[in-house]
Amino acid sequence: MATHAATRNISGLARAMVQHGMLSEFDADALHTQAQAANLGFVEQVLISKRMTASQIAVFASRAFGAPLFDLTGFDLDHINKELIDPKLAAVRRVLPLQKRGNRLFVAVSDPANLQALDEVRFKTNLVIDAVVVEDDKLGQTLSKIVESMGQSLKDLVSTEDLEIDLQEGGPQKSDDEANPDVEDAPVVKYIQKILLDAIGAGVSDIHFEPYEKFYRIRYRLDGILKEVAQPPLIIKDKMASRIKVISRLDISEKRVPQDGRMKLTLSKNRAIDFRVSTLPTLYGEKIVLRILDAAGVKLGIEALGYEPDQQQILLNAIKRPYGMILVTGPTGSGKTVSLYTCLNILNQPGVNIATAEDPAEIQLAGVNQVNINEKAGLNFANALRAFLRQDPDIIMVGEIRDLETADIAIKAAQTGHLVMSTLHTNDAPATLMRLANMGVPAFNIASSVILITAQRLGRKLCTQCKKPEEIPTEALMQAGFSEEAIDGTWQAYGPVGCDHCFGTGYKGRIGVYEVMPITDEMRQIIMRSGNALDIAEQAQKDGVRNLRQSGLLKVKQGMTSLEEIEAITNE
Repeated sequence: MATHAATRNISGLARAMVQHGMLSEFDADALHTQAQAANLGFVEQVLISKRMTASQIAVFASRAFGAPLFDLTGFDLDHINKELIDPKLAAVRRVLPLQKRGNRLFVAVSDPANLQALDEVRFKTNLVIDAVVVEDDKLGQTLSKIVESMGQSLKDLVSTEDLEIDLQEGGPQKSDDEANPDVEDAPVVKYIQKILLDAIGAGVSDIHFEPYEKFYRIRYRLDGILKEVAQPPLIIKDKMASRIKVISRLDISEKRVPQDGRMKLTLSKNRAIDFRVSTLPTLYGEKIVLRILDAAGVKLGIEALGYEPDQQQILLNAIKRPYGMILVTGPTGSGKTVSLYTCLNILNQPGVNIATAEDPAEIQLAGVNQVNINEKAGLNFANALRAFLRQDPDIIMVGEIRDLETADIAIKAAQTGHLVMSTLHTNDAPATLMRLANMGVPAFNIASSVILITAQRLGRKLCTQCKKPEEIPTEALMQAGFSEEAIDGTWQAYGPVGCDHCFGTGYKGRIGVYEVMPITDEMRQIIMRSGNALDIAEQAQKDGVRNLRQSGLLKVKQGMTSLEEIEAITNE
């Protein structure tokens, strides 16, 4: 019932794909939700997910909606009447008026079911609209050429639609501070907005504003690596800090202690991006780090996270269990929160009560009751968990188990009919069980409650545009962990090169590397007799569990990343 209800909410092309068996109802609904969150068209989101090619979508859309299929490659752009084109409408709605015949206008679209876009063209031109279907990638390239020939930028038209910065959360702000002329410096405001927009466009995770004695620099963390992008004049460092602190509702008069806040950048009616703001007093001014919290990137299907098929199935089987504890481990920035929220998104159904306690909640998920931890007010993880258990929950997610009190309540919840998910900062899955024991959790409680542990790392993916085959000596492959049987000549290792597409790094995007360890009866016996992490790791290997290095080597065999990258992130 819930699935059919979700399908009714999706639009024409997505519904047609479901009816013709090209997408499942769940995938169509997920892609539709992602497209709305990212302020993209449905076709663009399908292409990003790589489920279909632009050509496949165009052929299907043409047949499904009876619209003629047209190849833009052979079309002479000089024949286009630019007087019929509204650059912003064309860029935002992804529509291109091609030719007028009498009172009829032929309009190129990749989604003929996007009636709102066609209606807007009809309203602007007062002509009868005939849609022709084109491939979305060719449409984007043609739109870019047309718009640029009209003296504008397609990227700017899309990214600055209804741009505004809204205040959100944070502490009280003094009115006389807001009147500070430094804070309202217009060039600084525009410069900060440009830095934020460029970062969002590039897929950056963090922005660092760093003052030093003789220079001031801005760095982006892209795919886990910090990269310097600008060195603005040193004289504006205080103005930059003041402006960011005002937007985040921090006290701009206080420069001696660290402060934390939040702000929101509204890109359009359908897309807003939150930033977590952290200030730190340094020798030469305040260093500010903005963590970009883009909810649009979280509702990805589990396939996008990088689990191998067998690992994915083990995880899905575990989250469908009615009770027990699932733990996700790894260092800061390894994607633990995204993994947990992907699981929660799968479980998020109308008949399920889900509650989360986080510090802070980085991702907002409709249908999930999210609580921000507030230590100053006395709301810690343990207190939040106690409150959850009085709220009739089915699934509980705890941001992190930091102490025995939280671990004890979480384990008791897992033993009394609740599915509990949480994170721990350990290096691998076997060490997690020992960490719980070291906290003081009794062995029988660990053995009876924990059903699955995953350890994870994020590795950089090789750029598909420039990666090159790499010849690695057999000795080096074996030293890295490959067996003799695996080095059989049936696969090719690749290495990074660097191009404009990947900003010269050789890598574009990141992929998860996982150790997925279900707790078997044999492991429970080891736990009960106080075995150590080495005993559990040995048993895991017997059970067929791939450790992080072994999982990483699979990514090397698949040509997704380099051996150098896997050796760096697994470091065994």
